[in-house]
Amino acid sequence: MIALLASALLAGSSPTCSSPDGTVTLLSQPQQVIVVGESHGTVEAPAAFLGVVCEAAERGPVTVGLEMSEADRPLFDRFMASPDEATARGLLRYGDFGRADRDDGRHSQAMMDMMVGFWRLRAAGRDVTLHPFLPLMSRIQRRDQAWHELEMGYAMSRALVARPEARLLILVGDLHARKTPIAPWPDVGLPAAGHLHGTDTLTLRMAQQGGERWGCDQDGCGEQTMTGVYDPGTRGIILTPTSDGAYDGVLAVGPTTASPPAAISSAPAT
Repeated sequence: MIALLASALLAGSSPTCSSPDGTVTLLSQPQQVIVVGESHGTVEAPAAFLGVVCEAAERGPVTVGLEMSEADRPLFDRFMASPDEATARGLLRYGDFGRADRDDGRHSQAMMDMMVGFWRLRAAGRDVTLHPFLPLMSRIQRRDQAWHELEMGYAMSRALVARPEARLLILVGDLHARKTPIAPWPDVGLPAAGHLHGTDTLTLRMAQQGGERWGCDQDGCGEQTMTGVYDPGTRGIILTPTSDGAYDGVLAVGPTTASPPAAISSAPAT
């Protein structure tokens, strides 16, 4: 998917978006904020999200919210303003994409390719801006998860203040994308997306359809098997609220493939 989008972007200023089925319907909804909750460390989720961003950028300004350190905002601004792709990729390597210890899936090879896809959209004349929102203070000061979710929600919302004319598309871990509390952890309260203005926020969860992802647990980091609980043959965006009311729909990409950290991946550039 990314390769198809990349070739279109390099061919000229009118990219053809390889977006999931249902994207047009999704973008016709009135909500300004769309939150996509993913399982970190797959090839498919970043590619699908890039397709949604591409389609949205055909319609107007887009701010892309990313679960990456807010301290990287100046680096991302320079990255998006890079004069060529080689410079853009090189700049990303100066941040967390160049660190092998950033291995929880948020700085995978697939995520780096997605970032370069955003750069290509900007280079093709689309009004796309990156907004990393992972707060520093809740981690530095060792605050609990409830504070972290509140600060993350606030940091997400700052993108609307900076660019009120833009649609805000957010990619974040699926638990942070919930609108309702997580039952096993009542002390956490509302997840990050639950702190956003509800009537102006639409949330999707990546459907669990099996496959692999790159993740970390008590035994270390590496490829992990994903449990499939959703029809593996379904594809696209389905705008039907989940049974627990936590999400407004699902994004089905099929069984997934693990994507290792960009810093250690030998995957060729796309």
